Amino acid sequence: MEKIQAADTAFVLVAAALVLLMTPGLAVFYAGMVRGKNVLGTIMQSFILIALISLEWVYLGYSMSFGPDVSGIIGNLAWAGLHGVGADPNPDYAATIPHAAFMIFQCMFAVITPALITGAFAERMRFGAFLIFSIIWSILVYNPVCHWVWGAGGWLKALGVLDFAGGLVVHLACGAAALAAALVVGPRKGYGSENFVPHNLPMTLLGTGLLWFGWFGFNAGSALTANSVAVSAFVATHLGGMAGMVMWVIVEWIHRGKPTTLGAASGAVAGLATITPASGFVGANAAVLIGLLAGCCCYFAVVAKARLGYDDSLDVVGIHGVGGSIGTLCVGFFASKAINPGGADGLFAGNTGQLVSQAIGVVAVGVYVFVMSWILFKAIDKFIGLRLAPESEIQGLDLSEHSETAYST
Repeated sequence: MEKIQAADTAFVLVAAALVLLMTPGLAVFYAGMVRGKNVLGTIMQSFILIALISLEWVYLGYSMSFGPDVSGIIGNLAWAGLHGVGADPNPDYAATIPHAAFMIFQCMFAVITPALITGAFAERMRFGAFLIFSIIWSILVYNPVCHWVWGAGGWLKALGVLDFAGGLVVHLACGAAALAAALVVGPRKGYGSENFVPHNLPMTLLGTGLLWFGWFGFNAGSALTANSVAVSAFVATHLGGMAGMVMWVIVEWIHRGKPTTLGAASGAVAGLATITPASGFVGANAAVLIGLLAGCCCYFAVVAKARLGYDDSLDVVGIHGVGGSIGTLCVGFFASKAINPGGADGLFAGNTGQLVSQAIGVVAVGVYVFVMSWILFKAIDKFIGLRLAPESEIQGLDLSEHSETAYST
């Protein structure tokens, strides 16, 4: 067994801190896009999950996600309450860092995933219903999917499905859940007749910067060692994000006549989300191509929601769901063992089977998450109700749910 390496440990701890930063970054990103009466309520939905999901992760989530395998479906509860998770490494996941370092790094992924879903039902869900959904969804949806893809013995991992940093586990999962949310919760009051204008785009751009910065920990940190794969993932992350921004702005300029700052922010996040599953398996040129594909495809996916008639308030489906799916499939095309010997070759390196595996992963995760999320939303709506009362929605989340306001008048 390898000895714990101080450099690797420091690297992963810094990466974990960067991923944690993404959740308040997401809160600011989302808050800038809602109306002024919903700013604090939107921020609170992301911020509170740092505490709620961390507790769930310690006592259930980590063991369910990464604990000893049960039939390829879930981990058992041997590590519940972090029993046996300490200073010694776990060679099944990371042989050169303490087991506890790996656990806390993965905790930050578990936190941000349900936070991403909140963009789909922004401005209209009751806070109590949101909390109940988030905790149950993490237990019944996130933890099993995480085990399937990343857990030792997980059935998708055994099938050869590759997801370097969360295209399936984070982005497709939150996108599929977001679609279920938009369909079950229903559109915002006035949707289709009123113009919902973002109240503070500079706030959204600041959130984009924080997300981009944190994404280096998200993707490069997933190498779990300070090595060439981490460097490659870092470079691919930046190139994917910048290419997504460029392509979104170009397409928007052609399609709508003018480029927008919101489009630039959306394109960057689309590129970052799409490169995530491929970041540790592809080279620089492939990363640029993936980012360009993201900027184009995610733009039109967002445009299509109006024609399809669902109100995904902050474009979680079009950016994260579509981006995560495309990025996962791109692994099947562009992956190269020359970049990451621990990965696989894709179609362009002569391995057709990898593309098939990636497609199975997309279908399995997408269907499971959508169906389970739909059931959860329906059940919560039946027993306690999901939506704000109409008068509360008009008043806004900040006053109706939290009795405070972001801006004094």
